[in-house]
Amino acid sequence: MTKRGEGMKKTMMKGAEYLVAACSAESVFTPEDFNEEQRALAETIDQFIANEVLPSVDRLEAHDFRRMVELLKKCGELGLLMIEAPEEYGGLGLNKATSTLASEKMSSYGSFMVAYMVLTGIGLLPIIYYGTPEQKERYLGRLITGGWMSAYCLTEPDAGSDALGAKTTATLSVDGKHYILNGTKQFISNGSFADLYTVFAKVDRKHFTAFLVERTFPGVSLGPEEKKLGIKGSSTTQVILEDAKIPVENLLGEIGKGHKIAFNILNVGRFKLGAAVTGAAKVAFVEAVKYANQRKQFGVPIGTFGAIREKVADMAAWIFASESLVYRIAGMIDDRLEVIPKDRPDYYDAYQQGIEEYSIECAIAKVFCSEILTRVVEEVLQVHGGYGFVQEYPAERFYRDARINRIYEGTNEINRILIARTVLKRGAKGSIPFVQEAKKALEDVKNPVAGETRASGAFAKEHALLRNLKQVFLAIAGTAVEKFGDRIKEEQEVLMALADIAIHIFAIESVVLRASKIHGKLAPPGKEAVDAALKIFAFDTVETIAAAARKATFFLEEHGSQETLLEGIRQLVQYDASGLVTSKRKLAKTVLGSEKYIYDYL
Repeated sequence: MTKRGEGMKKTMMKGAEYLVAACSAESVFTPEDFNEEQRALAETIDQFIANEVLPSVDRLEAHDFRRMVELLKKCGELGLLMIEAPEEYGGLGLNKATSTLASEKMSSYGSFMVAYMVLTGIGLLPIIYYGTPEQKERYLGRLITGGWMSAYCLTEPDAGSDALGAKTTATLSVDGKHYILNGTKQFISNGSFADLYTVFAKVDRKHFTAFLVERTFPGVSLGPEEKKLGIKGSSTTQVILEDAKIPVENLLGEIGKGHKIAFNILNVGRFKLGAAVTGAAKVAFVEAVKYANQRKQFGVPIGTFGAIREKVADMAAWIFASESLVYRIAGMIDDRLEVIPKDRPDYYDAYQQGIEEYSIECAIAKVFCSEILTRVVEEVLQVHGGYGFVQEYPAERFYRDARINRIYEGTNEINRILIARTVLKRGAKGSIPFVQEAKKALEDVKNPVAGETRASGAFAKEHALLRNLKQVFLAIAGTAVEKFGDRIKEEQEVLMALADIAIHIFAIESVVLRASKIHGKLAPPGKEAVDAALKIFAFDTVETIAAAARKATFFLEEHGSQETLLEGIRQLVQYDASGLVTSKRKLAKTVLGSEKYIYDYL
């Protein structure tokens, strides 16, 4: 289950390199590449969710956390908590594509998804990546079997996005046997029932460091449950440390290196969140499709109306893009990690560097997929009309539960700034040929060739569009660096616009590459569905990128010298979407006829 398909050509691209280079379709991992074992795992999770989790929703929404723990323990019995844990400690040692699939499938109920993601992600991975052999021996077996629950304590009342501004302190005791921790951690998922917390504190008030804190250690207590807008079935509390005594052997990693743990774990969390919210979008989407077939107005199902059918087609295309993007990233990370010898003494250092290489793409997954879910649940509720606003139907819960995803794992604003800053930083260092390509792109934008199509074969139009969109990004980014120099990192409005362009280029490229790879292997209904989804999403993306590019240009050129750049952008950011309404009608008809998400007929 850990290997890619036989004969699959791999092209190892660097992080952000997609902005300056073309990628081979055959090198991209897509859901069509899942093997039988992975599909069997997905089926196991589907059955578990249907038989155990969904019947418990009312209990969980009422804060029956005993039931939540029972469900998580059953996950342990099914082997669903040990997917990424190393085999030498009883785990399965499977790859990121497999764990990403599990994250997607666990997302039918948002509150359970949160608890599961914490337990298998930020609550477990710090020990796997940074724990000593003794720490792994003591804790991993309990966590991956469901014997213990875990949580991750980074945020504080006054330190959210600014995690390094944490005020929690750690002081070595006089006898040298304990660290004494004082402080409050805020918004801790799984807080009320976790047995083990990964807690970040500053040793001697300056060295940001991680500790493994057991709930029963002296001085550890919990605040009350937060009263939340959504994900009401998940536990969210403060973790309060008052002269908490933590054995010195529970220091995780190195003193002063806690930032490495915090940020590297977040990279994994971000792209897995992309998978989870993609799964949530699929679940909500199918509910809307079923309702559109059942609900009648003017004597006919509302799914026969063009206004509803357009919503159905748009949602299907958006989710197809979200899915294509997140599994592409999983494949990129797996390819990078697969070449690291497991017998290397510094294996996990190299492993973390491999993941960090794609920190930009991980942040893209978090932003793009969470915002696709937002768009989907908005339309799902709208399809339900007034009934979407009442708790009798799940649309109301989907809507509330979705909102948090644009906040945690770093707000989408912070992630956008991170994306743009990191791209420009890597370009300045020469890890990608940004400077050279930006100069060429600026010439292309100033002297565009309208309608030019150098690509040939299937989806030639879309491949040509991709090239043009990359030129637009590089030209604007290059202009920004030239104008601001090192000060660009503080120009957040410009960075946000650049990030929007970079995010949507990666998204549309993921869809184009997936379509190019699978198209020839599909039966006619599948081909028609993919063609329609690509056209719908390409049109949508071009409109988004065009708006962001124009905005960035006005931010950069505020004194009337922007005409040339704007005209070049106008010429390059074009897409011939002829037949768009026909594509939407065909895709909607297919989806409404089967009441399934598009992937089910590929």
